[in-house]
Amino acid sequence: MRQLTALDQQFLALEDSRNYGHVGALSIYDPSAAPQGELTLPRLQNLIAERLPLVPPFRWRLAEVPFNLDYGYWVDDADFDLEFHVREIALAPPGTDAQLAEQVARIYARPLDRSRPLWEMYLIHGLPNHRVALMSKIHHAVIDGMSGAEIMGALFDPTPEGREPPPPLPDSGEARPSELGMLARGMLGMPRYPLRLIGSVPRALPNIDEVPTLSAIPGVKAAGRLASTAQRALGRGRVVGQVDLTPPRTSFNGRVSPHRRYAFGQLSLSDVKDVKNHYGCTVNDVVVGICAGAVRRWLIERDELPDDPLVAQIPVSVRRREEQGTYGNRILLMTAPLHTDIQDPADRLLKTHAALAEMKERHRALPAELLQDANQFVPPALFSRAARLTFSLSASRAGRPAWNLVISNVPGPQFPLYLAGARMEAHYPISVITDGMGLNITVMSYCGRLDFGIVADREQMPDVWSLIGWLGEALEELRPPSPPQSARPTAKIPADG
Repeated sequence: MRQLTALDQQFLALEDSRNYGHVGALSIYDPSAAPQGELTLPRLQNLIAERLPLVPPFRWRLAEVPFNLDYGYWVDDADFDLEFHVREIALAPPGTDAQLAEQVARIYARPLDRSRPLWEMYLIHGLPNHRVALMSKIHHAVIDGMSGAEIMGALFDPTPEGREPPPPLPDSGEARPSELGMLARGMLGMPRYPLRLIGSVPRALPNIDEVPTLSAIPGVKAAGRLASTAQRALGRGRVVGQVDLTPPRTSFNGRVSPHRRYAFGQLSLSDVKDVKNHYGCTVNDVVVGICAGAVRRWLIERDELPDDPLVAQIPVSVRRREEQGTYGNRILLMTAPLHTDIQDPADRLLKTHAALAEMKERHRALPAELLQDANQFVPPALFSRAARLTFSLSASRAGRPAWNLVISNVPGPQFPLYLAGARMEAHYPISVITDGMGLNITVMSYCGRLDFGIVADREQMPDVWSLIGWLGEALEELRPPSPPQSARPTAKIPADG
């Protein structure tokens, strides 16, 4: 049995009838190189069954401790049923992007069955030009962005021919733990909580400003600043400036509904790199800068552009090389201004570059275990209640959102990948929104493109597709001017030509 960490448990704790903790992706495939030129459900199921030894989380089932006395456990599912997890559906003609996104939003707005391993896949037929789509859902308690990339590496191949299958799994499914056995484990784990708390406080409390969901609790922020002052006086640890950003309230920072909207689209990675090189910044700076431009346009259209910048949550991986293959979550949730308050696109990008450089400096100074340690402040028995209360307060009229939205940029492979012989053409992420934070823009680079997936609350943002168009316009505004015709280099003609 493998116990969840405090951070893994938080993604389970935030769930209720409206908030969901799963993430996923929508991939588009050209099956022309696959056997018989098609990607079928049996072929997909056979591939996943073959690769199960490389993807242990696909067999993990959650075993919860009664009365939430301690964090839950992952156990191998003795009744694992692959056919339950891998299904197929079809779009009605003509199979447009809007139809596909609507179907994805409906599937995404259904919670995963906690009595089974927390993942599902849907093979979706009916796309134009014989393309097929694959939508995946897996709980954030199981993976973060980097461990999700490890699962991609296990399932996908660099050639249509695939590879030799790994040795089959032994029959190691564990019997379902009894309620009495789990209660005993919980009671034995209770004495460990004070020890975990004592070990966490020295690392987490001086940096509590970087955990807005906790620093909003009365008294915690003041205690954190006292601890930070004491740490500086003793000359311990690196000292960086504190973030002092107050997120303005927007229409996507209220209480979310049970329903979602989804939109997806691509931009050229080469065009983004041209902008990056012209302004002397990074690809991530450009991504965040064009997100600011698109969101600014959305706010202007609704006459609700705040005077102050929005505040973005930017997940950053802290997974070390030796932690590869351990799955779960190894992240920090960093905070940065999203400069929707700046009209000029170039000025907006340069200010974004400066803000993200400061964020990186803070990231280097923070302990990698900060979120893990901060979550130890709440006893396991109160964890679910406290997590839901925190998100509810951020969405209330009296409270303030901890962040306005999420922006995440996940690096991906720059070469084609194949699934059961079908070539992947795009890989659009699908991520989490919560009370107080009803917009998530996640992008993954793949094969010379940036693939954007936008998740929003259905009631708060009925026109999320407009953001996809405005992302392209925001990039176009930053495109460097072409050199004059006379300044362009000319091709050399070979001497024998």
